[in-house]
This record gives sequence, structure tokens and C-alpha cells, in this order.
Amino acid sequence: MAPPAWLLKGLRPSSAPIPWAAVARAAVALSAPLAVGFALDEPEYGALVSMGALSGVISDTADAYRMRILNIAVPQLFGAAGVAVGTLVFGHGWLAVGVLTLVALVSGMISSIGTVASVSGLLLLLNAVIGAGLPLPQPWWTAPLLLSAGGLFVLALSLLGWPLRGRLPERTAVAATYRALADSLEAAGGPGPVYEERRQQVTQSLNQAYDLVLGRRARVHGRSPSLVRMLAQLNVVIPLVEAAPAAHLRGRPLPPEIPAAVRDLADAVEEGRTGTPVLELPAPHTPAERAVDSALRHAAAIVYLPEPDLHNVDDRLGWPAALRVRARRAVRDTMFSEASWRYGLRLALCIGLAQSLVSVVEVERSYWVALTVTFVLKPDFGSVFSRAVLRAVGTAAGLVVAAAVLAEVPRGWWDVPVMMVLAALIPAFSVKGYAFQTAAITPVILLLSDQLNHEGFDLIRPRLLDSLIGCAIALVAGYVLWPESWHTRIGDRLADTVDDAARYVERAFAPVADEAALAAARTARVHARRRIYRDLSGVRSEFQRALTEPPPTGARAAAWWPLVVAVERIVDATTAARVRVNHGAEPPVAGEVEGIVRQLRELAERVRSSTTPVRVDAEPEGEQSSVLAPVHQEIAAALAIAHPGH
Repeated sequence: MAPPAWLLKGLRPSSAPIPWAAVARAAVALSAPLAVGFALDEPEYGALVSMGALSGVISDTADAYRMRILNIAVPQLFGAAGVAVGTLVFGHGWLAVGVLTLVALVSGMISSIGTVASVSGLLLLLNAVIGAGLPLPQPWWTAPLLLSAGGLFVLALSLLGWPLRGRLPERTAVAATYRALADSLEAAGGPGPVYEERRQQVTQSLNQAYDLVLGRRARVHGRSPSLVRMLAQLNVVIPLVEAAPAAHLRGRPLPPEIPAAVRDLADAVEEGRTGTPVLELPAPHTPAERAVDSALRHAAAIVYLPEPDLHNVDDRLGWPAALRVRARRAVRDTMFSEASWRYGLRLALCIGLAQSLVSVVEVERSYWVALTVTFVLKPDFGSVFSRAVLRAVGTAAGLVVAAAVLAEVPRGWWDVPVMMVLAALIPAFSVKGYAFQTAAITPVILLLSDQLNHEGFDLIRPRLLDSLIGCAIALVAGYVLWPESWHTRIGDRLADTVDDAARYVERAFAPVADEAALAAARTARVHARRRIYRDLSGVRSEFQRALTEPPPTGARAAAWWPLVVAVERIVDATTAARVRVNHGAEPPVAGEVEGIVRQLRELAERVRSSTTPVRVDAEPEGEQSSVLAPVHQEIAAALAIAHPGH
């Protein structure tokens, strides 16, 4: 009688830290407009500004200040357009159904472009549903103006520290990468699971740091000395990251002076220190030790360098294209993407059904039905099935809070301190999981909408029923009727990553003719390794979402999960072998490399052709004395996992 594992996983709070600055911003941003509305005897206007602030709080996820402008301001424009459209079709029956269905199609299609586009699509549809379902103030432009004012208020609050802390997020992200690397080096040679977890944290930190620094670089005209210095400090982490797998394969921990020295570099990055570094490191003896020592000394020299060469810093990933080019490319990719159309059509079908219940059918239903569908079926937010169940659980918990407030707190000025407390819970609960976020947002939306429709305590039971109807629509019309929802393509995604691993091995040991070709080959290897680790991070996220699905999808994801770990270990072992060759180990012969590449491609085909893996024993090929011996061992383990099953 115990609850299923996938449900317990969704209800287990995440260990992510609470963003206290965002908590304070949310409390002020949602309560202050309400207080101004009561002071001016226009509570409806104050509630609309607070609704706009709620949208801004949901969008406020970026660390860098320049990214906050994009993450908050751009979605507000889409939200204003959505509420304007919704207001114009309010009470127009089939016209409202048709317009909201079209808006849902657009929202679903643009969600695949990126993070900002995803939130923009969410607010476009969310505000259109609210505009078509609530009696908003007239004329039609009043609501868009007030909602935008609320979002811009959140933006203003989030930018207050910019003059004093303008480059702090980027610098903090680079320093965090050094600290994550120090933890990884400290775990090297120890228990495998601990090292794997630390290595994943390094990948995440490195991805975030590059995204922040390169995102800022794309918007800076000319060469910024401070930005170039941060980029140089980030680039010199790469050799250390590459040396970590080689150090781990030694089978014994590194001397404590090494992770301590990396943590000291993290402090130097964060504090902006310059001068001459003082390193007291033990003498290296093996190729792996020489790789760590050389990379660490080079990193220290660059970190403490006050003015790196502005024209000799490679960003490792290339310059981003111009905004106009990226926008045109995104629109073209979206219009010709089968996945974008499929997501958009699923969302449009469900919103059309939900809005029909609200606008056409002679049954008293509220906009909450379509609102529930919007949150549950947002296609890039993960598992529809688990989100529907968690949405029902979170809404029920949120309605209990809303019922207590509506029953016990007098309407009026008492709403302001109550809103301050409830709004502060949104960022705090959002990082803990979807059910917790829903439980925090539900009472806020209900209290704000009560300022517009004045239904009071009587709306609690209908809203719960509306939420259950919305979840049912999303499950049936957005999940069961679309086979790819429950016949997941995680196997194909994993097989593509195995193919990428084969190309990485091929590139890591490709013969080079001269020094110029050697430098180009190293740059290509760095690009390939960063790309494959990013892909593996995406595969991990895809599997983690699939694990929350009920059988058969969840069971199949659990069966293939060991292979995800095995592919990561193959890439690590390949990187370690390349580092050892760079520092004196005997390079492998061409035939051995070709054999590994062939095995990996066979592995990819097995993954594509199998529905479930069957465990069998496989012996590693190749000489045990070869530098590629660890790669052979990891491939043997992976081939055993991926033996074709029924």
C-alpha cells in the first residue's frame, strides 16, 4: 500500500539552498502594490500590479544582472500581449476558444527555443487565460499596463545592487568552478560514487560560468579587460579538469596540498588578487601527477596575472552570433521542427478543450481549468504525468492555506502582511520541487483574483474541482493520446551520446603532422569534450524526468540508467588516457583506437535496437599494460549492460 517510488521522488524536497535575496524581493514586490491599491482605494489595480509582479518573480532566475533584464523584461512583453488578447475576447464564447487555442499553439512552439522564450511562452498563455477568464478593468489596455508595471517593479528591485555588484555574479561563478574542481580533486582516487558526483558538479559549474561570462561578452562592444581576465581564468581550468580523471584512475588520493591550492585560487579569483603566486606542491612522479602539477602551476600564473593579453584569449566555444542572426535561426528552426509542432499541437488541443468548458459549455467552470492545463502541460517542463499528479497534490495543499486565510483574515489592509508572507514562500518553495512551488503559488493567485471577482471563501471547493478537471484534461488529451509521451525516446538520445563518445575517442588519438596541427587538434578535443559533457548533462536530466514516469517509461529509464554512468566513465577514461600520453605515457597504436571506436558504435546500435538491457559478462579487450586499458574495462562494462533484451 506504499505510494509509488516516482511519486515519492516528486514529493521529496530538493536540497537546493534557499535564495534569500529572491525571497525578500518577492515579499516586497507582491505586497507593496497591494498596499498602494488600498491606499488609493483601487484594490483591483493593486491586485493586477501584484499579478504582474508574480510573473516577474517566476521569471527571476538569472544570476547575472544583464541576464535578469532579458529574463524578466522580455517575458513581460509577451505577458502584456497575452492579457490584452484575453481581455478583448472575454465573454465571446467560441471566439475566446479559438483565440486561446491559437495562443497555446504559439506558446508551445516557441518554448523549445530557449529559457527566455520558454518563460515568455508561459506568460503569453497564462495571461491570455487570465484575461479571458476574469473581469478585468476597462479599457482593454489597462490590464496590460498594470501587469507590466508589476513585472518592471520586480526588475527594478533585482537591479538595485548592479552599480555595486555589477560583475560579481560572473566572478562568483568562475570561483565556484574552482571550488567544485577542488572538491573533485579531493575525491579523486577515493570511492567511485563520490568522485562521480563531484565531477558532475564540476560540469554544471563550468557550464554555468561559461554561459554567464560568454553571455556578457556577447553584449560588450570591444574588449573589456575585466571580462577577458575572467575568461582567461576560466579557460585555464580546462587542463585541470582534464587531469582529474587521470588522477582518479591512479587509485589513491592526491596530496592534500593540491585541492588546498585550487581553493586558494578560487579565493584569489573572487577577491581579484594579483601578484606572484606561491605554490608549495609535492614533486610529481607519474604522468597523471605531472599533468595535475603542470595544469595547476599554469592556472596559478594566469589567475594572479593582472592584465592578460586582450587579443590572446580563446573562449573555447567561439563568439556567439549576432542577436539578429540568432533570432532568425531560432524562428526558422522552430517553424521546421517536428517536435515544436507536436508540442504546440498538444498544448493547443488541451487548452481548446479546457477553454470550451469555461466559455461554451453551460456549466459553471472558471479560468482555473485552463490555468491548470497551462502549468501542467508546458512541454519543456518535464514529465506531464508526474506534474499532473504533483499539481493536484500541490493545489490541494495551497487551497488549505487559502481557505484558512479567506476564512480568518478580514479583507482589506490585513491582506498586505499576509501577501508578504505568502509571496516570500514562492522563491523558497520553488527550489524545493514542483509540488512545493504549486502549493506556494496557489494561495497567492487565489487571494489576488479574489480582489477582482470577490467570491471569497466560496471559491475554494470549485477551484479544487477545476484543478482536478484541468489535470484530467492534460493527462488524457496531452499524455495518453500522444504515444511519444509514454513510449519515451531516451534510448535514442543515449545512443546518440554513445556515437559522440566514439567520435571523441577517434579525435583524442588522431595522428597530427606538425605543431600547428597539434594545437588545432587540442582545441578540437576541448570543444568535443565540453560538448559531450553538456550532452551527457542533458541526457541525465532527460533520464531523471523519465524516472518520475509510471511504468513502462520509468522502469525502462531505471534499467538504462547504469549505461548513462558507464558512458560518462568511458569519456573520463579517454580523457585520462590522453592526458597521460601528453605527459610521457606510451601512445596507443592506431588499431587499438579503431577497435574501441568500433565497439562504441556497436554499443550505440545495441542501445537503439534494445528495449531493456540484459546483464551478461564481457571480458575487456586489449593489453592490460596499454594506456587505454581503463577504457577497455569501461567499454566491457557498458557492453554487458547493453546486451540486447526483449
